[in-house]
Amino acid sequence: MATKFEACQSVEIPVPYQPIPIKHYLRQPERLVNALVDSSRIEQLSPEVFRLKMRPLSFISLSIQPIVDMRVWALADGTILLESVGSEIRGIEYINQRFQLDLKGHLSSYDREGNTYLKGIANLEVKVELPPLFSFTPKSILEATGNGLLKSVLVTIKQRLLHQLLVDYRHWVESHSLDSYPDDSNDFTVLKPE
Repeated sequence: MATKFEACQSVEIPVPYQPIPIKHYLRQPERLVNALVDSSRIEQLSPEVFRLKMRPLSFISLSIQPIVDMRVWALADGTILLESVGSEIRGIEYINQRFQLDLKGHLSSYDREGNTYLKGIANLEVKVELPPLFSFTPKSILEATGNGLLKSVLVTIKQRLLHQLLVDYRHWVESHSLDSYPDDSNDFTVLKPE
């Protein structure tokens, strides 16, 4: 039974003042990935592509573990873009062979009335053909359960963004010289995380 699940989550976060604007921090997408996902569940495949091993999830009577390859990159203005470039489901080969995950999102900073904010959105869509045993479950129940599961994944990511990202940004500012980041310039120096 072919089924599609969808979820969308937006975020707007006030950013406490730091002497180096957050747009410079955002030009280092690997820091964002490490702030959002526990480092034990990340494998960097290339400068822009990261393999994320999500925690096992329960869907009705199934236990599955999604693995998602994400491309994460920064534009010159500090906007971070992300998109899934590959995925698999560990736990049930039938579903893995009939599974497609599509995640797209962006995060950027903007100023309003002298304050800085982060604003972003993530859209997650999963297309899957469920095993025949689910043919007796009403499609509305399957879709509500699947959509709820995807929403919970995005809410978890949002919670980490709200807390961990700003903590990492503050630590990053404390470890860098202000001379490399003039506030009124678009020029920047990319520093690797320590």
